Amino acid sequence: MGKPMKPPEDGNIENVDLKSALEERYLSYALSTIMGRALPDARDGLKPVHRRILHAMRLLRLDPGAAFKKSASVVGEVIGKFHPHGDQAIYDAMVRLAQDFAQRYPLVDGQGNYGSIDGDNPAAYRYTEARLTEVARLLLEGIDEDAVDFRDTYNGENQEPVVLPCAFPNLLANGSQGIAVGMATSIPPHNAAELCDAALHLIENRKAKTADLLAFVQGPDFPTGGVVVEPKEAVLQAYETGRGSFRVRARWDKEEGGRGTWVAVVSEIPYGVPKGRLIERVAELLENKRLPLVADLRDESAEDVRIVIEPRNRSVDPAVMMESLFRVTDFESRVPLNMNVLMGGQIPRVVSLAEVLLAWLDHRREVLQRRSRHRLATIERRLEILSGLLIVYLNLDEVIRIIRHEDDPKIELMQAFTLTEVQANAILDTRLRALRRLEELELKREFDALTVEKGQIERLLGSPARQWKVLAADIREIRKAFGPDTKLGKRRTSFDDAPPAADVDLAEAIMEREPLTFVLSEKGWVRALKGHVQDLSALQFKGDDALKLSFPTESTAKVLVLASNGKLYTLDVGKLPGGRGFGDPVKLMVDFDEGADVVTAVPYRPGSKLLVAASDGRGFVALADDIVSSTRKGRQFLNLRAPARAALLVPADGDRIAAIGENRKLIIFPIRQVAEMGRGSGVRLQRYKSGSFSDARVFRLDEGLTWTDTSGRTWTVGKADLRDWLGNRGDAGRLPPKGFPKSNRFA
Repeated sequence: MGKPMKPPEDGNIENVDLKSALEERYLSYALSTIMGRALPDARDGLKPVHRRILHAMRLLRLDPGAAFKKSASVVGEVIGKFHPHGDQAIYDAMVRLAQDFAQRYPLVDGQGNYGSIDGDNPAAYRYTEARLTEVARLLLEGIDEDAVDFRDTYNGENQEPVVLPCAFPNLLANGSQGIAVGMATSIPPHNAAELCDAALHLIENRKAKTADLLAFVQGPDFPTGGVVVEPKEAVLQAYETGRGSFRVRARWDKEEGGRGTWVAVVSEIPYGVPKGRLIERVAELLENKRLPLVADLRDESAEDVRIVIEPRNRSVDPAVMMESLFRVTDFESRVPLNMNVLMGGQIPRVVSLAEVLLAWLDHRREVLQRRSRHRLATIERRLEILSGLLIVYLNLDEVIRIIRHEDDPKIELMQAFTLTEVQANAILDTRLRALRRLEELELKREFDALTVEKGQIERLLGSPARQWKVLAADIREIRKAFGPDTKLGKRRTSFDDAPPAADVDLAEAIMEREPLTFVLSEKGWVRALKGHVQDLSALQFKGDDALKLSFPTESTAKVLVLASNGKLYTLDVGKLPGGRGFGDPVKLMVDFDEGADVVTAVPYRPGSKLLVAASDGRGFVALADDIVSSTRKGRQFLNLRAPARAALLVPADGDRIAAIGENRKLIIFPIRQVAEMGRGSGVRLQRYKSGSFSDARVFRLDEGLTWTDTSGRTWTVGKADLRDWLGNRGDAGRLPPKGFPKSNRFA
C-alpha cells in the first residue's frame, strides 16, 4: 500500500463529510453521463458524439457530392478537435450512422465493409471510407449562418455547435437508444413523410392531441421492415405517455411446392435482431427438439433477407408453425418506447409525441429567425458598401483626385462625402477596371434587389404567421423529397392484428396430450406421474416429507402455485420431472423470494375464477386468465398485512362461499359480496374474536355443502339444513354441522 497523504503544511485543512462528498461527485458524474453521452437532444435528435462526427465531416468537406475519404481521417479529426475518447467508440458510433439496417435514414454514406444484418463486425477504419448523406446535409444546413450557438471544445482551441440546425425531423425519424445513470431512452425509427404531415398539422393547430397526430403517424417504421401487431389503444397510450413498447413480428409468406408441399419464407426480421444469432437460436431449438412443428431452417439470404422454414409435414398449419416460432424465438420481439430526451438541451424528461414534434418545430423557428437576422445583417453591410460605391460613380473625378493627391485619402473621402470607414475602405479597394458604366448599373440593380430582400426579411421577422408559413413550405419540401413514392421514404413496416393463430393453444398443437397426475409434497417438491393415478399410498417421498396434494391433469396444462408471501407462479406440467424420483423443489423452477414457502397449487383452467384468502381472513375472487404468469419471477397477487400469510387458493365455481376459522365457526354468504380483482388485499370474509382463518369452499347452495372427513367419507348437508349458517360476508358464524372434521378443513 502507498504512503498516506500528508496534510498541507500551511494548516489549511477543510473537513468534508464523506457522504455529502460522494453524493455530490456521483451526481456530477450522473449529470455528465445524462447530458454528455446517453440522452439525445430533442431538437436535433443527436448525442454529442454523433453531432461532433457530423460537424467534423463537414469541416473535412465530405459533402454528399464530394469524394469519399478514409474513415480514419474522420475519427482522427473528431478525437483531435472535439471528442477526447477512444477511437473505437467513435468509429462504432460512426458505423451505426452508416448502417441502413440500423438507421432508417442514414447520416453517413459508407463505402466498404460497414457490418451486416447478420451481426458481422465492420472492417477497421483504415479500410473504410465515408462522406455525408443528403439527410446529414439537411441537419447541418445553415450552420454557417449563425443558426445555432457554438461553444468551446474540451481544450478551448476550437468551437463546436451546441445543437445542429436540423431541417429534418431526425429524433423520431432515426430514433435513439441510450442508457444513462438512473434513466434510459429508447426511441424507435419513424417515417419522415408521416412526421412532416404531423408537424404541418401542429403548425395549423398547436394544441392538437396525440390522438390527432396518430392520424398521420401510424407508428414506428423500422429500416428492417416487419409487422407491428400492437393494439391501437396501446399505441395511443404509448405515444401519449412517452412510455410503452411495440410487438414486432417477422414478415413471412407461404410458398407452395410440388405435390402439396410448402415452406414458410421470412423476408423481414424484427428491428435490432442480428440475423446470424437468430438462425443459431432456431438451430439450437431444433437440435433440442423444442420446435416439433419445424423440420428444417435454411438461410438463403443474399442482398435481401430470405429464411426458408420447412414444416414437419404438409398437414401442419403454417400459421400455427409460425406462432410456435414467434413464441420462443426473436422472430417476434418487443421494441421499447421510452421518449426520455433533453428538452432544450438541458432537462431530461419523458415527453409525448406532440411535445417532441413541437420541440423540433420551435427549434426550426428559432433557426429561421437567427438565419434571417444573420442574412439581414449581411444585407445591411452590403447595402452600406454599395451606397458608398455608388457615390464613386457620381463623383468619379473628385474621388480620383483625392486618392492621387491626398496624404490620407481615406479620411479625406470620409469627410468630403460623409462616408463611413467601411464605405471608404470599399472605395479604396475598388479596382480601376470596375469603374465602367456597366458596373455601375449592376451595382444599382444589386442595391435595389437587396433593398427589396431586406424589406421581406424585416416583414418576416416581425410576423410569426409569416415565419410559420415559411417553415411549413420547408417541411413540405422535405416531405416531397422523402415521400412515400420515393425509395428511401416508402413505408417499410406494416400494421396488423395478431394472427388468429395467436389464440390457438400451441402447447396442444406442438405437444402430445398425455394424462398426468400432479403431485405436491409438504416441503414443496413437485412431480408429474404418468396417467391419472388414484392410489398414491405407495408413493415415495424424500426423508420425512409427505404428500400435500395431488390432482389429475395433462401434459399440455398449467398449474398455479401460491406462495406464502402472496406471489403466484405458473408451472408447465409438461416440463415437470417424472415420477421415478422424488421430483424437484418448486423453488428451483421459479424465483421464490427468500423465506417464502409453497402454500397450495391448483390447476389452471382458462376462463375460470379462483378464491384467494390470507390467514387474517381477507380475500377476493380473481379471474384465472388475469393472474397466470409466464415468467420465473411470478406475479404479486395477494397483498398481505403483516403478520398475515397467504392461506388459500381454491376454484370459485358456485354461488356461495363457506368460510371457517380456527375458532371452529362456520359462515356461508353469497359470492357476489366478495370483490373481484386482479391483485390486492381483498375484503374481510369472516370476523374472528380469536384465532384466524382456516379454510373456505365455493359451492352451489342448491347442491348442498360437501366435505371429506379424516376417514375419507364424504358428507353432504342440503340447502334446507344450512339455513342456520347463512349470513353475510364479515359475520362471525356458528359451530359447523355434526360430522365436520376437527381439523376445520373441508378436505
